Amino acid sequence: MYISIRIKGHLDPGLWQDYLDGLQITHESNGLSLLFGALPDQPALYGVLKKLAHLSIPLLSLETSESSPQES
Repeated sequence: MYISIRIKGHLDPGLWQDYLDGLQITHESNGLSLLFGALPDQPALYGVLKKLAHLSIPLLSLETSESSPQES
């Protein structure tokens, strides 16, 4: 499963990428961050969402796909 999560604020990839199950973190110029990558299944996605909630990070959007963005 491929996911894309947009959050408010910038996360330091060096500190948070491993904690968020290896999702890539990119900063956007509007003060948002995009987390994206592959997760093995829906429980793994729920785990990432739980971690973001625990950090009190506002979730702005979530998209999932069965195929990678390069295949679309």
